[in-house]
Amino acid sequence: MNAPAHGPEPREPAPVLITEAAPSYEDQLAKRKRKYIIMMSFRIPCLILAGIFYQTWWLALALIAISIPLPWIAVLVANDRPPRKSEKVNRYQAEPTRIESSGHRVIDGG
Repeated sequence: MNAPAHGPEPREPAPVLITEAAPSYEDQLAKRKRKYIIMMSFRIPCLILAGIFYQTWWLALALIAISIPLPWIAVLVANDRPPRKSEKVNRYQAEPTRIESSGHRVIDGG
């Protein structure tokens, strides 16, 4: 029977990134649609709550004030491209080759 190795097993090197491809257009569009729907879904409850709290005028006014810029903000967020990520990635780097540096014998024709 083999005895189990003591200590942590050696880790494999991190995967190498071979492309800088951005997420697909469909993935970006789905993410932007999701953000738009989430932001717009807050508008109707704000208006309903403003109607419920109409007797507390400052609260109703605050809820209406919150709901007014939501469509504009939602459109801006939905039409914005996602920012490029600046991350440290493990890129493939070929090992540099070098010319032999050993001394060469020179033959003199004289």
